[in-house]
Amino acid sequence: MQDRFVDGKSQKAHMSAPLVEPAQFLPQLLRALGKDAFFLTLLALLAALTVLAPDQIPSYPALVDWPTIAALTGLLMLTKGLESSGALHRMGRWAIALVNTERSAALCLVLAAALLSTLLTNDVALFVVVPLTLDVCRITRLPATRLVVFEALAVNAGSALTPIGNPQNLFIWRLSEVPFGNFMAHMLPLVAILMVLLLALTVVSFPARPMHVALEDAEPPLDRALLGISLVLYVPFLVLTDLHQAAWALVALTLIFLVVRPRLLLQIDWGLLLLFILMFVDLRLLAGQSLVHGWMDRLDLTQPRHLFWAGVGASQVISNVPAAIALAEYSRDWRVIAYGVNIGGFGFMVGSLANLIALRMAGDSKAWLSFHAYSVLFLGVACVVGYALLFLLQAG
Repeated sequence: MQDRFVDGKSQKAHMSAPLVEPAQFLPQLLRALGKDAFFLTLLALLAALTVLAPDQIPSYPALVDWPTIAALTGLLMLTKGLESSGALHRMGRWAIALVNTERSAALCLVLAAALLSTLLTNDVALFVVVPLTLDVCRITRLPATRLVVFEALAVNAGSALTPIGNPQNLFIWRLSEVPFGNFMAHMLPLVAILMVLLLALTVVSFPARPMHVALEDAEPPLDRALLGISLVLYVPFLVLTDLHQAAWALVALTLIFLVVRPRLLLQIDWGLLLLFILMFVDLRLLAGQSLVHGWMDRLDLTQPRHLFWAGVGASQVISNVPAAIALAEYSRDWRVIAYGVNIGGFGFMVGSLANLIALRMAGDSKAWLSFHAYSVLFLGVACVVGYALLFLLQAG
């Protein structure tokens, strides 16, 4: 397992790094994608699927969930505005002053990620917590990669609690037609146990030694205008996205940043957006294969135990949101589907879109190794907990 440490000198270099020049943008993006193993794997899979069914090429754009891409793009703009304003760096210094040890800092950040994910959704929680975490790690000796991995696990666990915590829960809640509180009551035992286990793992994985703080002499200036714009636009953008107006909200947001900070748009992780577009096409093409349909038909998903394991397994292959939608075609047992696909967010990084966001934001090409070392183990534990809650304890 490898962890990334960033010292005070790196922090200063980061804060003073020049913006990407427009002429350099495309070459840098292509070079980064050429080194991204997951992107290249998805590209190879698309090529193979295209060879098998070239007549489906015209349908590729329709396979992409464009409202999700629009929402993700807007959130990337807003969080980049917060990060570039210098506000997160100042918050990091403030947070460091409140805690004394690496363990207490890790517990606070992991718990914050989980709590935010219950209300702001798991991806929004990561967009808030991960940049703050990276700034904290730049001025301390906290292992950034490991901490971001734990935050990814935290948002997967925390977001499972509420119908609005993640996309699959929103879909399942609408399918179930049960009150908000009833949904939470069903998910609470699973989430509570998983969070206790995750916090215990955090205690074990982060030592209680005092934090080594390397603060630069001069604090970087605060761009109050950029901070104000980013904060003021955050809530309206989320509201419009919730009202299914993400595309128009993104257009307005882009125009505002083009006027106020046009060069900031070049700093957005456009590679992440391309990765998501490619993943939507690949996974939906894969889900539509007759072999996959035949496999699903043979699973006898009328059996709750089969449905549970199908939710966990399908999430590892096509991600938990498409898995929830696919399983709903075979069963209306929302309680079992909710447990299966939420647990399926752990394990392989494709299990949840939040995993991909967290690993991408970590900025460490080896982060996926550390992630799978923890996440696959946590998947096994979560499967035991979920199975026991659904079938063993209720039967008893």
